[in-house]
Amino acid sequence: MEKKAIRVAYGEALVKLGAENEKVVVLDADLANATMTNGFKKAYPNRFYDCGIAEADMVDIAAGMSTMGLIPFCSTFAVFAGRNYDQIRNGVCYPHFNVKFGFSHAGITLGEDGGSHQAIEDLALMRVLPGMTVFAPSDANEVYQCVEAAAKIEGPVYIRTARLPSPIYDPRPFEVGKGTVIRDGKDCVLFTCGIILEHVLDAANLLAEQGIDAAVVSFHTIKPFDDELARSYAAKCRRVFTIEEHSVIGGLGDAVAAAIIGGGVDSFEKIGIQDVFGQSGKPADLLEAYGLNGRCLADRISKAISPEPAQGQKPFTTVINELFDKIPSVEEMAKKVNSSLDKMGDDLKKFSETMSQKMEAKKQESENPEPEKPEPEKPEAEEKKED
Repeated sequence: MEKKAIRVAYGEALVKLGAENEKVVVLDADLANATMTNGFKKAYPNRFYDCGIAEADMVDIAAGMSTMGLIPFCSTFAVFAGRNYDQIRNGVCYPHFNVKFGFSHAGITLGEDGGSHQAIEDLALMRVLPGMTVFAPSDANEVYQCVEAAAKIEGPVYIRTARLPSPIYDPRPFEVGKGTVIRDGKDCVLFTCGIILEHVLDAANLLAEQGIDAAVVSFHTIKPFDDELARSYAAKCRRVFTIEEHSVIGGLGDAVAAAIIGGGVDSFEKIGIQDVFGQSGKPADLLEAYGLNGRCLADRISKAISPEPAQGQKPFTTVINELFDKIPSVEEMAKKVNSSLDKMGDDLKKFSETMSQKMEAKKQESENPEPEKPEPEKPEAEEKKED
């Protein structure tokens, strides 16, 4: 399957959007070659603004541009969302200005740059801001759709992109605020977002080999959230897992929890970065270390659904399989039924013959009764002699 980093798709989408809409301008903070806004810079140099290592200034400039009818897209690393958060909150969201944020290099798959640069909190920061639309696309095609949608939304929008190349899936229907069913299932549901979808699908395939039918639902929009879809699949599958390349605090997991609370599911588990920072390493090694590759996910979910038995106790699946093994086949059952019917027929035949013999004996007895025997004569009592 072809792969492309979604940051590359973001840069391509901006170039396309710039050709369609002259109001689109792009601002960057000395990272155009990394966020991939350099393509827009080359195509439309008069509409590109490099603000240097001054993210807060970049946001304030964009806020002012938006009041002039322009549609500014600000780009930098996702970890710097905290550096200019005051400007995003009070300078853009509070007045509800029409500014877009395309922040790249999010999550632990950034790799060797380490925990200081791996944004694991950006979705939580953006999701909590009033009026902010939050996108976490899973592949290049969804990035194209998110950028196009962002330009049409009146108000602030955050788009999370990543450095690591990820699979390009067939284009899917796109609607802001709606999730997508990637794979149907009945035994459990795996809710996810972003490029971790690749590993979630790997996990679903591994679970299928174990006889666990897992549904996979991806949310390109974290806010507004598709509560209805989350509730319907939680009610259908009963066992709910959220999987994200983000802290388990404040991200997708909490959005799902808020949607399904009170729904009476059998189990709910948030899988992601467990209240720790990232670390330096190769993306594949980090995904394994944090339990987010396909194999680790499948093992964790399988154990949650079919927990390890106590010492000396057989696993539940083993017990069920043994019970099914004891159930005879249809042919065996048919033979046993036929044998029982044959025996029953023989018994009925013997009973019928016995009853016929008894009835015949009774009949003969009634037709040829035995003669009555005379009663023996009683001796006469001697007369008593008088003294």
